[in-house]
Amino acid sequence: MQQPSLTSVLWDAANTLRGSAVDRTDWKGYILPLLFFKRICDVWDEETAEATETFGDVDPALFPEVHRFEVPDGCHWRDIRETPANVGAALLKAMQAIERANPDTLYRVFGTADWGNKEKFTDELIKDLIEGFSAVPLGNDAVGTDVLGDAYEYLIGKFADVTRRNKAGEFYTPRSVVRMMVELLDPREGESIYDPACGTGGMLLGAIEHVARKGGDPRTFFGKIYGQEKNLTTSSIARMNLVLHGIEDFQIAREDTLRNPAFSDASTGGLLTFDCVIANPPFSLKEWGRDLWEADPWSRAQYGIPPDSYGDYAFVQHMIASMAPTGNSRMAVVLPQGALFRKAAEGTIRTALLKNDLIEAVIGLAPNLFYGTQLAGCIMILRRKKPAARKRKVLIVDASSLFRKGRAQNFLDPEHADQIVQWYRTFKDVEDRAKVASIDEIEQEGWTLNISRYVLPPIREDIPPLPEAVESFKTALAQARAAEDHLRSVLVEGGWLQ
Repeated sequence: MQQPSLTSVLWDAANTLRGSAVDRTDWKGYILPLLFFKRICDVWDEETAEATETFGDVDPALFPEVHRFEVPDGCHWRDIRETPANVGAALLKAMQAIERANPDTLYRVFGTADWGNKEKFTDELIKDLIEGFSAVPLGNDAVGTDVLGDAYEYLIGKFADVTRRNKAGEFYTPRSVVRMMVELLDPREGESIYDPACGTGGMLLGAIEHVARKGGDPRTFFGKIYGQEKNLTTSSIARMNLVLHGIEDFQIAREDTLRNPAFSDASTGGLLTFDCVIANPPFSLKEWGRDLWEADPWSRAQYGIPPDSYGDYAFVQHMIASMAPTGNSRMAVVLPQGALFRKAAEGTIRTALLKNDLIEAVIGLAPNLFYGTQLAGCIMILRRKKPAARKRKVLIVDASSLFRKGRAQNFLDPEHADQIVQWYRTFKDVEDRAKVASIDEIEQEGWTLNISRYVLPPIREDIPPLPEAVESFKTALAQARAAEDHLRSVLVEGGWLQ
């Protein structure tokens, strides 16, 4: 089954929930686990058929090693499909049993959907959902992991669309931005990768796909992929997402990264460290845990404690503490542009990062690229040990004009991303676009990284001469006054204005 057909069938199944008691902002917590449940059962059936062909009519339970995941008796998709009543309770029981049967790989993977809530899910509604998915074969013979994974990402993107007003950006970063960030970070075979705000796992998958695109073996990442996500449903989706893309050995923790980091190194007593750290944390998070950082046991506040109302530099410092102390460790993080020039505590932290020569590049992006905010974001790239040619220098890029305008959101197209990556790799001045600023120059500017201090936007060719502009202004002003006079006379004649 090709992706367009698969995605349309999956979205039709999701639309079964329209008009139900399930709020559409919660759809992902129900539809995606169902997709995953169906996938597990279809693959289990294929494995059983292969075992029967190999071993003959022998009870498949005698050969558990042929199955990637165990599906206990009575917990198969067809068992739920054949359940006449209380379907939601049966579905919940089956999902929980599968989690218990596969504790190392599927622990809490199905999330906390309340399938047994009959006020929300009537038997008829769940049966309609089950039948919708039953029409889609999801075994390995029908769909490859890439096709299924892409369809899964499509659904996640669609859920972000329908939940724009509910901070969808907290769990989903547009794939075009992910791909660009990964290109900037350029992970290599066998390197360890960590995302402390992993959402649905898109950044981690992007890094793996990057290596595969370059001809590398993504299996060299197995056991070296780490993510942490505060939201239970979203962290479950991240685990499902990785498995559906064929990734078998990873760690996704459901914890609050700033208050309770999940990955530590027993040999050092500190945080576990990685070659590549990448994240799109929530912009300017409030009440992020400042009180705990005043005596942070992980010593992450090395450069200062961020203010209560802005958690941006808390994530930055957590990511710095998570970069390996040796080798070519580096990180890329999405921040609001205010983090580049705000003063007080954030200014102190930014100054310390610059003085320690950790910041390698700052790239200002167009507004309204991310779900849930119209703010212009930026990407900050930090490196533990810069190449000699980049020491005590910061590349500052204004990419605010690189976007395709959409009706409700702007888009970063591949040619835009490629241009940004090229500027970063070249690391040279580009007129009206990029400036390689020395640390001394930045100090003279008061340690601000405000992009407009270093890169001025180009003067547009369509700006008219001053006399022509003044004449146009006078004409527009006269037209506005005439329109006001006409409106006033209409209101008076209609008796609305005395």
